[in-house]
Amino acid sequence: MPKLPDLPVTAVLPALREALDRDGRAVLVAPPGAGKTTLAPLALLDAGWAASGRIVLLEPRRLAARAAARRMAALLGEEPGETVGYAMRMERKVSGRTRILVVTEGVLARMIVEDPELSGVSAVLFDEFHERSLDGDFALALALDAQGALRPDLRLLVMSATLDGARVAALLGDAPVIESEGRSFPVDLRHAERPAGEPVEDTMARTIRAVLSDEEGSVLAFLPGQREIERTAERLADRLPADVDITPLYGGLDGKAQDAAIRPASAGRRKVVLATAIAETSVTIDGVRVVIDSGLSRLPKYEPSTGLTRLETVRVSRASADQRAGRAGRTAPGIALRLWRAEQTAALPAFAPPEILEADLSGLLLDCAAFGVADPAALAFLDPPPQPALAEARGLLQRLGALDADGRLTQTGEAMRRLALPVRLAHMVAMAAGKGQALAAAELAVLLSERGLGGTSVDLDERWQRFRRERGPRAEGARKLAMRLAKSAGGGKVDDQPSAGSLLIHAWPDRVAKARGAFGRFVLANGRGGMLAAEERLAGSPYLVVADLQGRAENARIASAAAIDENEILAELGDEIVEAAETAFDRDKGAVRQRRLRRLGALVLSAQPLPPPSGADADRAIVAAVRTHGLELLPWDKEAVALRRRLAWLRNAKGDPWPQMDDAALLDGLEDWLLPFLTGDASLSRIRPAILREGLTALVPHDLQRRLSALTPTHYDAPSGSHVPIRYEEEGPVLAIRVQELFGLKTHPTVADGVPLKLELLSPAHRPIQTTLDLPGFWAGSWADVRADMRGRYPKHVWPEDPANAAATHRAKPRGK
Repeated sequence: MPKLPDLPVTAVLPALREALDRDGRAVLVAPPGAGKTTLAPLALLDAGWAASGRIVLLEPRRLAARAAARRMAALLGEEPGETVGYAMRMERKVSGRTRILVVTEGVLARMIVEDPELSGVSAVLFDEFHERSLDGDFALALALDAQGALRPDLRLLVMSATLDGARVAALLGDAPVIESEGRSFPVDLRHAERPAGEPVEDTMARTIRAVLSDEEGSVLAFLPGQREIERTAERLADRLPADVDITPLYGGLDGKAQDAAIRPASAGRRKVVLATAIAETSVTIDGVRVVIDSGLSRLPKYEPSTGLTRLETVRVSRASADQRAGRAGRTAPGIALRLWRAEQTAALPAFAPPEILEADLSGLLLDCAAFGVADPAALAFLDPPPQPALAEARGLLQRLGALDADGRLTQTGEAMRRLALPVRLAHMVAMAAGKGQALAAAELAVLLSERGLGGTSVDLDERWQRFRRERGPRAEGARKLAMRLAKSAGGGKVDDQPSAGSLLIHAWPDRVAKARGAFGRFVLANGRGGMLAAEERLAGSPYLVVADLQGRAENARIASAAAIDENEILAELGDEIVEAAETAFDRDKGAVRQRRLRRLGALVLSAQPLPPPSGADADRAIVAAVRTHGLELLPWDKEAVALRRRLAWLRNAKGDPWPQMDDAALLDGLEDWLLPFLTGDASLSRIRPAILREGLTALVPHDLQRRLSALTPTHYDAPSGSHVPIRYEEEGPVLAIRVQELFGLKTHPTVADGVPLKLELLSPAHRPIQTTLDLPGFWAGSWADVRADMRGRYPKHVWPEDPANAAATHRAKPRGK
């Protein structure tokens, strides 16, 4: 083997070899630039145990996997595919001579599930484990299980730049932790806060222009995602020095474009690399002297309540910010410019949350079932998968027919497992294979799982056709992958070309969407709302299948979808469509209506009017409508309202057994006081107000019903002969009456065995004069002042000095008196 370069990790390689020889497990903590990714695998090649099989190096990203393999091969004076090879989803360079195989995370997990003994593998090295991807955590859990049960000779090494080494070592059975010094040049850390409300691409473009003017070397700028990268590039176009090139770097680019981004700038030129978090670790971009960090990252967040994974823009962690800044000091002294205030760094989270705590776990659960593990909690995870997310994943897999009721893999699940796809897309391909459409479905699945293929149109039929016309290594690789997937699914090709919607419906039956109300607005079968811009061609479609929905709001943005017609929905999802009669209250018409509905989840596909219900069905529907819309639906007349108030006051004054009359109590007891008195009419207009009075009276115990009128009379017989209504309020009964009608009354009027009426004494014009609970006291006291005021205002009416002994009247004085 050629002599390896002397890097900081070189000093600890003997200790690493010894730990793996002795314990079979180890943790290597080494900062960026220490050389762990390339030197550790090469240094283990001549270990005695390494002769029995390949060393597998796990990298979290394809870019890092290719870069690591090429760097190691170059150190050996070879090309990738000889001693050092790599394998990933759409690219593979491996030969019979390959002894170090660099793979991406999904590849390793699949290797272990399909061959639990990992035949022909002597060691597995987990690089950049601090990124805590779901696949990385799962692969380590599987490797630990394989080592403990089947392969005690298998060596396991976990490597990371920023990691709680002790915690990982405990997971590995108190494995030894080996720490290496790093190698980096001084980095001048600076801060420049982004103005509030300014788009990040505007700030970034302005900062890049200033840095290129003031500093030497190339620039690496971190942005949250592809959209911001493209917008920043637009703002920089034709506004940079002639010797500067702009190169994007994100996951959706093909391998050739990614490799171009990390190559050193050509002689005499500088470059600006606009990158996502993909450039944080594992790769060195020679010539970069300045890093500009937006402080933002875009992470997938899974919502179990909706079954949707959305991309959320979040603040980076302190660990990520340190990794980004360190990129400026990999090959020479550099500058790291952060677009936030220095004191804000302390408020950043220490680490990004592990993906296993926030991800869709359906793929994990399917792989566990294939591995023979019904409950993932039986495996050794650094952070166990949350039970709610597991329950959601189990429900989805059972709905797709991949797991049986006991959590065992079904025949459909086996077919899905053979496909290296997310479970929904795997189900789509498996279902299509049964109809001879496997290749079409596989093409669509690759299109959806590989960002950037076929362009960015919302319309997946349009993107699909464009993808089929694309040329170039990435498109060719994607089509070859689709052919391999179709072959794995066991399906052939048919002459007719299915629509994207008729295939996607087997991936997202819960996201079939129907147009509603305003143009471009849709409701999904899962109850969510979605919207398309009016200029989108799909905005006028009656039905869609939504593949990507972004945002939290009721009307989230539909990012990708395909049109589908109702006949296709009926043909593909007939077993999930429910037909039933629905009885509902039409508030506008005040009546109960019946329809026969054809439903898919929350969607009403069709509705056929039926005759309105009658008899007991109508009565129950009226009760349900009142419970939903409130008591104000009922035809309350003055007498029914008055009765309710009388009973409410009795309940408040005397308690049990007088019934409660508040809304909550009456709504809760509708079956007791309303239902028995309804007469089978489906229209509120046919319900007599007398029914309400009868129902409320029925709540009163029979022996008290006879006392109701005596305790709470509806009217007061005044000395003038008038029959004046009594108003029952919460605080007590009230009598509003003209004062002249009470002349001659020497005692205060009462109800309910002595409860005084609150008198609202009125003028002849029915305007308030005074309120009192002591009429004799009023006559003897303030009447004199009232009399003096009223005589001048109403001279045609009598105002005696002694009202207690005067004759009551409801008339004015006779003429001439």
